[in-house]
Amino acid sequence: MTLLDYQAVSSTNGGSTEMNHRPPTSQEGASPRKLVIPSLFVSSFAVQLPAILIGLLLVDVGLTFGYPVGVTGQIRTCAMVLSVIVALFMGILSVRFKHKPLLMMGLLFTCISALGCGFAPIFGIMLVCYSIAGLGAAVTSPMTFTLVGEHFPREKRPSAIGWVSAGAAISYAVGAPVIGSIAGFAGWRLAFLGYALPVSLMGLLLAAKGLPSVSSSHQSGTSMKDYLGGFKGVFSSRSADACLAGSALSGAAWMAILVYGPSFFRQQFLMATGLVSIIVVGAALCYTSGSLVAGRFVRRLGRKHLTVLAVLLTGIFAASYTNMPSFWASVAFFMLGCLFSGLRFAASTSLTLEQVPRFRGTMMSVNHAAVALGDALGSGIGGLALLLFSYEGMAISLGAMGIAAAIVFQLLAIDPTRTETHPHS
Repeated sequence: MTLLDYQAVSSTNGGSTEMNHRPPTSQEGASPRKLVIPSLFVSSFAVQLPAILIGLLLVDVGLTFGYPVGVTGQIRTCAMVLSVIVALFMGILSVRFKHKPLLMMGLLFTCISALGCGFAPIFGIMLVCYSIAGLGAAVTSPMTFTLVGEHFPREKRPSAIGWVSAGAAISYAVGAPVIGSIAGFAGWRLAFLGYALPVSLMGLLLAAKGLPSVSSSHQSGTSMKDYLGGFKGVFSSRSADACLAGSALSGAAWMAILVYGPSFFRQQFLMATGLVSIIVVGAALCYTSGSLVAGRFVRRLGRKHLTVLAVLLTGIFAASYTNMPSFWASVAFFMLGCLFSGLRFAASTSLTLEQVPRFRGTMMSVNHAAVALGDALGSGIGGLALLLFSYEGMAISLGAMGIAAAIVFQLLAIDPTRTETHPHS
């Protein structure tokens, strides 16, 4: 994919402003920003590491602190609750502050979380330190997609989003075997300190060097009414609200695979961590493939149609993989769930990004809050269902939420790129 130059163009309406970017013409003479996608890719890679660690090593963390998987899984629930709160606050910060420093601040929180988890002496401190990773994700993730909206024209955004989403998936492909090896050799604590921490620091440094510093049009004199205008713009759109609800529900369904999948294979089939990490690598490659081909399918099917199809299939496979009659059938459905979830995330993010173009920062921050809320619901409801009904009940409960998400997208969401009649930004 060709990386594009950009020029900042600000628009004003009712006192509120939003940064919109378009690629410059050759006459404008701007040079290409070749490190934009690599920087966003590595940022997305880094903020996924805490989720990989806790998903792959839930059993080990539980043994260390003396709690079952259903309880230790709530570490992620707490992180996602904090992520929801911070992401909503980011809706204001994204209007007031430049997006590059915000992204870097999120990566710094990820570093702090990895350091704290590595040295946590008791479960309570582990829970607090891991929750800081949710704070980091709430700051970093919406900014990665907001920056895509700023630096790339509309027709290039689905492919750019696919690459950023692929960064998260490749984090699993690379991280699972590395984490499995480190944990098998020296324990789960060193996996935080020896892998998550240095990779997060690398992402911070690359973002500082690779992302252009754009002059923001939002000055200190901007009023609270201007800040809240972004929320008004988001929540006054029925289609945008449908995207938020669909993202939350489909995110909850994804937790059946992301959070509880590795533990299912470890406990149901008595597999070692190293062997499960191989499955995770395959799943990550499937997710990556789905992310990278999303741009091509968006051009053929449209953002909405691809979102509905991918969300529906993600829910079906999430509900089914624990209920298969054999190990290989479970693995196959697990992989298919990851493939379609990669398509799901890239397509739904592309659809959401276009809902309120004037307030992309606010839209993507609120969307992250919705996704984090879905993650928290998925982790919490999944953990409860696991304690009450085993893995089979957990998968069916969360998979049904994915099917509900597909219905919401189909009935209520609109693809603005297919319905608008005026020129786009």
